[in-house]
Amino acid sequence: MIKVNLKGNEKEFESGISVAEIAKSIGMGLYKSACAAKVNGTVCDLRTVLTEDADVEILTFDDKDGKRAYWHTASQIMAQAVCRLFPGTKFAIGPAVDNGFYYDFDFETQVSADDLEKIEAEIKKIIKEDIELERFELPAEEAKQLMEGQPYKQELVEEHAGEGEKISFYKQGDFTDLCAGPHLMRTGFVKAVKLTAITGAYWRGDAKNKMLQRIYGIAFPKQAALDEYLTMLEEAKKRDHRKLGRDLGLFMLRDEGPGFPFFLPKGMVLRNTLIDYWREVHKRYGYVEISTPMMMNRALWERSGHWGHYKDNMYTTVIDDVDFAIKPMNCPGGMLVYASEPHSYRDLPMRVGELGLVHRHELSGALHGLFRVRCFTQDDAHIFMTWDQMKDEIKNVVKLFDEVYSVFGLTYQIEVSTMPEDHMGDEKDWEFATETLKQAVEEMGKDYIINEGDGAFYGPKLDFHLADSLGRTWQCGTIQLDMQLPECFELEYTGEDGLKHRPVMIHRVVLGSIERFIGVITEHFAGAFPLWLAPVQIKLLPIADRHIPYLEEIKEKLDAAGFRCEIDRRSEKIGYKIREAQMQKVPYMLVCGDRDIENNTVAVRKYRGGDMGAMTLDAFLEMAIPERDKKSI
Repeated sequence: MIKVNLKGNEKEFESGISVAEIAKSIGMGLYKSACAAKVNGTVCDLRTVLTEDADVEILTFDDKDGKRAYWHTASQIMAQAVCRLFPGTKFAIGPAVDNGFYYDFDFETQVSADDLEKIEAEIKKIIKEDIELERFELPAEEAKQLMEGQPYKQELVEEHAGEGEKISFYKQGDFTDLCAGPHLMRTGFVKAVKLTAITGAYWRGDAKNKMLQRIYGIAFPKQAALDEYLTMLEEAKKRDHRKLGRDLGLFMLRDEGPGFPFFLPKGMVLRNTLIDYWREVHKRYGYVEISTPMMMNRALWERSGHWGHYKDNMYTTVIDDVDFAIKPMNCPGGMLVYASEPHSYRDLPMRVGELGLVHRHELSGALHGLFRVRCFTQDDAHIFMTWDQMKDEIKNVVKLFDEVYSVFGLTYQIEVSTMPEDHMGDEKDWEFATETLKQAVEEMGKDYIINEGDGAFYGPKLDFHLADSLGRTWQCGTIQLDMQLPECFELEYTGEDGLKHRPVMIHRVVLGSIERFIGVITEHFAGAFPLWLAPVQIKLLPIADRHIPYLEEIKEKLDAAGFRCEIDRRSEKIGYKIREAQMQKVPYMLVCGDRDIENNTVAVRKYRGGDMGAMTLDAFLEMAIPERDKKSI
């Protein structure tokens, strides 16, 4: 007999029992909703057989890893449908992703969006057949033979051939796929499926490789959940920051600079307003600001560990026979600033911010608007402190995050990422740092989830996943503890005892990057930015040319009050001008005609509120100034 701990409830089972059978013994409802399992903290297949005592957690669709197993199975069902409908297709990879799944195919003849309906119908057939998924393993050579005629699968097998490990496969009826899993028990456990898009995708995301066709999909245990998701998807399309960025004149993306966005005049106003707010908040929280070089030599990056851990993502060059790298991170430069002069315990904590332009090489297939770029401004900060200041500083950063995110109406979920396999430093320091992160969050009354093994190589971290107005999540803010870089750079401070001590450090970003955050809030607000943030806050609309001089006087007063405003001087009908300003999502329109000049008023229209009637400029300012200054949303 073996003992199985199910979230504190210990039960005994015969050795050799599978996790699926344990779920079934608890109840058929749990068995049917189970997607995967965690055994001793490791995500695994429900088919996993237990031969010794273990901690077991049954994962359903409500769990992140359970959801991924569900979507991974849907991806494999889609591959089976394609195999049936398009014989001769070459199969690449089909993972679960954050919002569903995809599979990359090399079709003999290209398929189009019109074919998705046919594939979807075949998927539903396979689900109805309720086929059992069977897992098996083969040595590399046998695996290659089984995947004969599938070059992408054989390439994946080849990568593991030298490691001596067996290759995992899943078979469902007439289809077998190279796959690590985990998967659901049967195809019938997948209920509602929708294929959402078909795009091009280079094999391994590299433009030098062949262009494949990628089919995206989503699946849910209930049709109602799928319908709700599809409604959200339609709304998300309207909010796509790439389209809005173009329509609102914020930024552009060009083939001449893939992954390097161009910010246009209105986009620069938005960007600079955001940066001004960042600086104002950080000044209040006791930060000083620095700027470090964009390019530094190889010796620095070797010392920081980035040359060994991150070189493939760095842009490098040679100057005077010396290797240099454009910085992918601001941290090493910050270390040099700290080390440039002696410090006492009285100087700590030392909070140093930097809006640093960094460059990282991303595969062309991974680039996506402002969300995934090759150069971006990271709103970095490094906090140097004593070990006993660590918890209070973490709380102070979380407090700053609370203030900033609430301004944009964004809520968040905290994730604690723990020590990865390729970590640097002593495990005891890691344990202390991880516990300190947890305690700081707990003492602030906040919940968190654990993300095992996903910390940075130099320390554990808190990741902040923001939820926007559509309920989508974005990873923006992060608080990373670092015990390694202060050691690598031999950073010191003189303690109260007169001796030299090593500080500990926090890396943190609140926005993540200016570019990505602009993308997030563009979609969050659907381009209708709150008054304080809008590139053009007020549009002045004359009904006829004779009303322009009056609006020029109004504009002078608005300029003096610190508003960004424009006069629409075009010889167009007023209805057209109003529609144009509405399309540009300008927060306020002030319309002027003969009666307004007679009464010394303006007719006020609000983007979300419609016609607000005529009022004096003073009355308008009494309303608009507090809205702007309080950063109301």
